[in-house]
Amino acid sequence: MSGSGQLHIETVVDKLKNRYHVEVALHPPKVPYKETITGTVEVQGRHKKQSGGRGQFGDCKCVFEPLERGKGFEWVDKIFGGAVPQNFRPAIEKGIVEAAQSGAIAGYPLVDFKVTLVDGSYHTVDSDEHSFRAAGRKAFRNAIEKARPTLLEPMMDVEVFCPIEVSGDIMGDLNSRRGRVAGMDMRGKQQVIKAQVPLSEMLDYQSKLNSVTQARGSYHMQFSHYDPLPGNLSAKVIEEARAAGRIRVHDEEE
Repeated sequence: MSGSGQLHIETVVDKLKNRYHVEVALHPPKVPYKETITGTVEVQGRHKKQSGGRGQFGDCKCVFEPLERGKGFEWVDKIFGGAVPQNFRPAIEKGIVEAAQSGAIAGYPLVDFKVTLVDGSYHTVDSDEHSFRAAGRKAFRNAIEKARPTLLEPMMDVEVFCPIEVSGDIMGDLNSRRGRVAGMDMRGKQQVIKAQVPLSEMLDYQSKLNSVTQARGSYHMQFSHYDPLPGNLSAKVIEEARAAGRIRVHDEEE
């Protein structure tokens, strides 16, 4: 279900309830934050388990480093020789990718980082793919303790259409929402204000715009890029994630 604003949505919900006896629960939209690292570290991931009979053993050394925004994940295999057999190396990458999905600090996917596999060791009997996937996950956890993880927030390209007499109020409101006004233009008799604004600050914008313009304004927005979230706001998002149970506690025993 979609609508042009909060009031539109609430009207449709009331119709569903009164006409079709369907109850609808409304929740605020969730902001798709992401995480990344800001430091370069070399770490070891070592998984060893012995419980009678055949054991489990996987060991890897990896260098984690940040990438530019939007680069995603990059894997580089720089092992020469047989420190880790070729057939086990993809399992290390898979373990790291799996761990990155649940993030480092708030349960959001970790992106824009590079991992270089530089060394490791194996056991001729106890090593298998499961063991090296576990080693990859442990390397990831060891890395994020030292690589200064941070949160990223989605930034939106926003265009606001409003009467010219209220354009100053609109720009002031966008600035208060941590927006960066990029320019203004005229389209017919309306002022067009272009800005980049964090998505988290735009969730209730329609009602504010209606209030300032007496319902004569409109806007549209589209995703632009991810930017680091300021530290004071990061702490709040992390606390909310902890309260909601988003932060996953990894099992050391795998």
